[in-house]
Amino acid sequence: MKIENSLLRISLLLLSVLFWGACGSKQPKSTAQPQAPVVVPTFNADSAYHYTAEQVAFGPRVPNSEAHRVCGDWLESELERFGAQVKAQHVTLRAYDGTILAARNIIGSFKPESNKRVLLCAHWDSRPWADADPEKKNHRTPILGANDGASGVGVLLEIARQLQAQPAEIGIDIIFFDAEDYGTHAADDDESTEGSITWCLGSQYWARVPHTTNYMARFGILLDMVGGKDARFHREGVSDDFAKHIVDKVWAAAHASGNGQWFPYADGGQITDDHLPINLIARIPCIDIIGFYPETGFAPTWHTMDDTMDNIDPAVLRAVGQTVLQVIYNEK
Repeated sequence: MKIENSLLRISLLLLSVLFWGACGSKQPKSTAQPQAPVVVPTFNADSAYHYTAEQVAFGPRVPNSEAHRVCGDWLESELERFGAQVKAQHVTLRAYDGTILAARNIIGSFKPESNKRVLLCAHWDSRPWADADPEKKNHRTPILGANDGASGVGVLLEIARQLQAQPAEIGIDIIFFDAEDYGTHAADDDESTEGSITWCLGSQYWARVPHTTNYMARFGILLDMVGGKDARFHREGVSDDFAKHIVDKVWAAAHASGNGQWFPYADGGQITDDHLPINLIARIPCIDIIGFYPETGFAPTWHTMDDTMDNIDPAVLRAVGQTVLQVIYNEK
């Protein structure tokens, strides 16, 4: 019935237009100014690859390590170099095993005066143990985390560089969360941690104590493991539960920017990641763009000694980066 009614209305409208056209009536000229098309910058995958490699060169970025401290200083300086207003949350966090972590959330804000804001985030720490490595001898060895951590940060650093060269119309906050990957070791998983989130410690803290009082954003986009070879990005379940409209927006942007092959309209399961406390605690709708592999779920290098630059694909970095640029530069 609705389709039939719609067709009837359209037919009457067309007849009306033809009638008035035949009578030679003049239509008033529109006074609306045509909007200039949005120019979206071109994402530089080589640049993102470089920023990823720079992090890996510091070594494993495990909280309390020298590599972690030096890399954190470098990340702050890079955001400042790109014109962001930078804040750092230095905070002491307790890991599931009682370890006290000297953690640091790093925030770079573009157009901090604007009330129209979008949050982009990734974790910058790396896993303290290769507890999924095929070799048992490596299960207590820190990983380099080229994909798991560094790739998302690398993409966001390139986006920060683009924001300096061509500011977006809205405010953008880039947050590098710490202590995401200090969750329960595979060998220690027992009832003592059941029911608690031992992962995502930095984002849990920020969600409770944001860098700006009463902070709010329209939405957030989390990037995690966005550089692995053969990665695809399926719709993640927690994202669909809390922010389906944002998933729809981002996947549409991927297809509009020519990157649809990396973003199929398919279910990717539910992941505990930094977007969870952003949704649950900060109440900001936030989605997770995270690499998915049909046979293994996570990348085959996940939490192994093989998470190195050898397994990072610039084409995947480009697909994710260009998609995010497509989203933020079309926000008004």
